[in-house]
Amino acid sequence: MSKKRLAFNVQHSAFRRSRAGFTLIEIILYMSLLAVFLITLTDIFVSILDVSTESEATSSVEQDGRSILARLNLDITNADSITIPANLGETSSNLELTTAGTTYTYSLYGERLIISNGTETDSLNSTETTIPNISFQRIGNVGGKETIRIQFDIQSVAERPSGPETRSFTTTVGRR
Repeated sequence: MSKKRLAFNVQHSAFRRSRAGFTLIEIILYMSLLAVFLITLTDIFVSILDVSTESEATSSVEQDGRSILARLNLDITNADSITIPANLGETSSNLELTTAGTTYTYSLYGERLIISNGTETDSLNSTETTIPNISFQRIGNVGGKETIRIQFDIQSVAERPSGPETRSFTTTVGRR
C-alpha cells in the first residue's frame, strides 16, 4: 500500500471515530432539554399532590360533619329526655340525653367528639379531622318541646398549602 493511501485510511478512520460520539455542545443541549422536561414533570406531580391533599381535606371535613349531624339529629329526636344542658338558654360543651333507659353523653375528649353510655365510648369523628370546640344550647319555650342548638367547628388534619380545611356546622334539633 502506498504511503498516500495509508495516510488517507488513517485520516478516514480518525474522522469516523470522532463522528461516532457526541460533541460537548450536543451533550449540553440534551442535558438542558432533559432538565426542562424533568422540572416540568416534577411541577405537574407536585400540583397533583396538592390538589389531592386539598380534596382529601375537604372531603373528610364534609363527611365527618354530615355524619356527626345525622347522628346527633337521630339521637336527640329519639331521646326520652335531655338532662344537660338542663335549663332554657343554658349552653354546655356536653350533651346528656336518655333513650330507652340508657344515658348517653356527648363530649369533647381532646379534639375528638365522643359518645359514652357508661360502659362503651366511641369517637364520632375520624382520625382525619379534629373538633376544637362544640356547644349545645337548650332553646325553645317553657313547657315546650326540648330543643337543642348544636354548633361545632371541624378541622382537617391534612395540611394544605393554605392551611387546614375548617368548617363550622350549626343545626337545631328537637325531641319528638
